[in-house]
Amino acid sequence: MRDDIKHEVLQRLGQFNFKEMKGWLRQGRCPSCGKKELYTNADKPWVVRCGRLNNCGFEANVKDIYPDLFDNWSNRYQEQQQSNPNAAADAYLILARGFSLDKIWGCYTQETYYDNRLKIGSATVRFKVADTWWERLIDQPSRFGKRKAGIQPGGHYAGRWWMPPALDLKTVDQIWLTEGIFDAIALWHHGIPAVSLISCSNYPEYELEQLAKERPNNRPTLVWALDGDQAGRSYTKRGVERAREAGWLCAAATIPQQGQRKQDWNDLHLLDRNSDDPDRQHLSQIGRKKYLHHGAILIARTATEKALLIYQNDNRRTEFDFEFGKRLYWFRMDVKAYQSALDRIGAENGDLADDEIRERALAEAGGIRQIANCYPLPLYFQENKLTDESWYYFRVEFPHSGAAVKNTFSASMVCTSSEFKKRLLGIAPGAVYTGSNMMLERMMERQLYNIKRVETVDYIGYSRDHGCYVLGDMAIKDGQIHRINGEDYFDIGTLSVKSLNKSVTLEINDNPAEYRTDWPDLIWRSSGAKGLAALTFWFGSLFAEQIRATQKSFPFLEVVGEAASGKSTLIEFLWKLFGRDDYEGFDPSKSSLAARARNFAQVSGLPVVLIEGDRERLGDEKSHVKSFDWDELKTAYNGRSVRARGMATSGNETYEPPFRGTVVISQNNEVAASDAVMQRIVHLYFDKSHHTPKTKEAADALNALKTKDVSGFILAATKREAQIMKTVEERTPYRERQLLQMPEMRSTRLAKNHAQMLALADALRLVVKLDDEQFQALTDQFMQMALERQQAINTDHPLVQEFWEAYEYLNGPDPVSPKLNHSRDPELIAINLNHFIQEAAEKKQQIPAIRDLKKVLKTSRRNKFVDRRVVNSLLRENASLASGSSTSVSCWVFEKGK
Repeated sequence: MRDDIKHEVLQRLGQFNFKEMKGWLRQGRCPSCGKKELYTNADKPWVVRCGRLNNCGFEANVKDIYPDLFDNWSNRYQEQQQSNPNAAADAYLILARGFSLDKIWGCYTQETYYDNRLKIGSATVRFKVADTWWERLIDQPSRFGKRKAGIQPGGHYAGRWWMPPALDLKTVDQIWLTEGIFDAIALWHHGIPAVSLISCSNYPEYELEQLAKERPNNRPTLVWALDGDQAGRSYTKRGVERAREAGWLCAAATIPQQGQRKQDWNDLHLLDRNSDDPDRQHLSQIGRKKYLHHGAILIARTATEKALLIYQNDNRRTEFDFEFGKRLYWFRMDVKAYQSALDRIGAENGDLADDEIRERALAEAGGIRQIANCYPLPLYFQENKLTDESWYYFRVEFPHSGAAVKNTFSASMVCTSSEFKKRLLGIAPGAVYTGSNMMLERMMERQLYNIKRVETVDYIGYSRDHGCYVLGDMAIKDGQIHRINGEDYFDIGTLSVKSLNKSVTLEINDNPAEYRTDWPDLIWRSSGAKGLAALTFWFGSLFAEQIRATQKSFPFLEVVGEAASGKSTLIEFLWKLFGRDDYEGFDPSKSSLAARARNFAQVSGLPVVLIEGDRERLGDEKSHVKSFDWDELKTAYNGRSVRARGMATSGNETYEPPFRGTVVISQNNEVAASDAVMQRIVHLYFDKSHHTPKTKEAADALNALKTKDVSGFILAATKREAQIMKTVEERTPYRERQLLQMPEMRSTRLAKNHAQMLALADALRLVVKLDDEQFQALTDQFMQMALERQQAINTDHPLVQEFWEAYEYLNGPDPVSPKLNHSRDPELIAINLNHFIQEAAEKKQQIPAIRDLKKVLKTSRRNKFVDRRVVNSLLRENASLASGSSTSVSCWVFEKGK
């Protein structure tokens, strides 16, 4: 291993906490079983293995664990390429593929590939195939999306194959037919004559016809060794059937696949490279018997043939389940019947070989029964540790053309046949299980032992525990995009994770060629600096979890203003940037407490938009929904839970999911809440004063953009997570000092909130293009917003100001004989609102609507609100003495301002 790569690999392997012992790294924490049994060679750390061979058996190549260390060969070998044009290709084949160049010398070249659409290029390793060529990209192939290799444009290889230069097919007894060129080379390194079909669907008709002409009476056996995935297995059966019809003897070799990290023959070659133990050699004469056995099972013609192959390989099990033709069968060997048949067939056919006699006896004594008209297979175990819930995730396949069904089974459902039967029929139409309890128990005992575990999150967005964005069918970790696999989870190195959330759907277009970059200018032209400010907050939502981890808080955004001023249009477009179409937010006033809590808990690193939270609802006293209180949001500022609920256990456990997203408030009226809530808000006010025909044209163009045109923004942002967080962490303290230097700024919380926004504005330029004029306007906007917010928290709400002005007039100037203040305490003011209305009507004073006053009076700063309670009225004292009526009055009580 090259020294620089070895050094980087050893650094990365530190995550497993190895201890160095006599040239070996041992006692590492196994990512599969969690035991401290992981080890590797300190001088040649190509492969890490778990020492628990029977109970775990985990092994992985460092190339698969840390692919980024093995995907930039041109840069690593730039100097050597001056003297050797194939230097990068040579290094790739030696280090990444484990090949000896003397076995393939002269059959490849180093070339280049350039993608005109993406405007990026890569060095390639190119092989000549028939009259065309095939090449593999070797410089960060993940940049090119799904394309990692390709055939010459317009090239044809149908009916042909590629083979190693030194292979002579005239003298071999077997020919292994693989998919990839690297698979054929890997087998050739172990003395196995192998050719590459390039694609599993390519039947080598021309090559087989030529070989049949050269060896008409001595044809070799064709061993179909295609990949072990679904496509490879399917085409293996087709290829065998077609070749047998053409007169060829056929066998098959298949690598059993565990999980979604597909293994091919090159992978096995790499694993063998670091193993001196012949019992662990996958491609030795003994080792490959297993793959030939699995291949024989794959191409078995009947269920009986398949069952006998399984039994002969492991005759310790006299009963077992197996699949054939997407149906589930049960095999049971009657030992007495077998012995009787063995004696009888041997006596009747004395000229038969012992193997033939045993096979006939097995066929007679082995009973086969169909126990399900489908094939249910447990894929992995998943659990939600916070709620202490767990499930087994199954795939159910059918023998007909219906699509496979995937769903969960609880522990109780896999324990008893009646529950299993009901659940199976409930999720898979027409799927019927007819087996017994014993059969189910045996089947689950085998299939669930050491089953793969997949970690789960019950939300969509950023997972702080995994350092990964889980966004629908895509995940982004360390700047790399990963797509969800066929088993509905993300397989990212040693991490397997999925989201349990079904409520929020993000449709993200990851095709960079379809991503439009002109939309920031449309926001600027339609909404100006305020639109860019909203974009900055939206952008910052993606990193709210990371920011709270270091800075302990993240502000709320309030977008208010006149009706038809463009608030909803802007927010709906901002959602499109994240892949969410036709959505603005939810109305907390129409939601129950539980529904609000779930809305807050189902996203992470994404906004939670509250719309029309100030809406006046009629008939509150009859509604089953409690009114929404803005103070519910206070804990969300620091990322703490907005609601706790008891767990359905015998203990006193509670479920308090932290708030992982951000809060956006969109309504017509400003929020009227406590001072603590008001200081947590970054405020944007929209009106129609800037509306012109040009702004309407830009707004219409913005609204016409499709989600697929702009959803690439979320990928562009999350892929730059490290750069963005570095910028935010460096710029926030500077921006905070800048704000606090202004004499008007007195609140450190407000300064911090707006400093975070200014730092995010600095980071936004890493993702979208903002010219100097736009950036300066955006910076000035946040500065102005900070000053306006400081002024807003220093003064009362306009309705509260009107109320106190009316109160002072109606109450009169004489403190000894007040007209409205019922309080006996000279330090308090107690006002009965009905009395207030009566006095105002008599004096013909215009006062605010009482229902609006009730919303904002608690925020009073001039005279601080204390409570709503019954007081002993000073004003009614004399009247009560004359009439005998009560002096108790329900009042709003305030503390007199100094």
